[in-house]
Amino acid sequence: MCIFCKIINKEIPSNIELENDDFLAFHDINPKAPVHILAIPKLHVDSFNEVTPQMMSGMTAFIQEVAKKVGIDKSGYRVITNIGENGGQEVGHLHFHIIGGAKLKWGHFSDSDPKNMF
Repeated sequence: MCIFCKIINKEIPSNIELENDDFLAFHDINPKAPVHILAIPKLHVDSFNEVTPQMMSGMTAFIQEVAKKVGIDKSGYRVITNIGENGGQEVGHLHFHIIGGAKLKWGHFSDSDPKNMF
């Protein structure tokens, strides 16, 4: 069982922001911005490559609800999912990073020359 499934089952504590029958949102333990929340489906799905359109429809509404609840829906935020090892996915359970609460930069790509990336 993956770490996110253990969080869903309340075997590992987390700082839950919002929960419904299908999804769970909790604060990232290593935040990259003033607001950094992870939104996950309660049904284990390995990554975005395996998600169904029906699940994404529900996830979209859930992420929008989280953003509104934490007060970043008007100021702006970023939604990120990493897919696979080269995409930076560290936990094999579909999750979306909801990041906001400050003016966001492009991060590690901000000073990169695309010609040097390959």
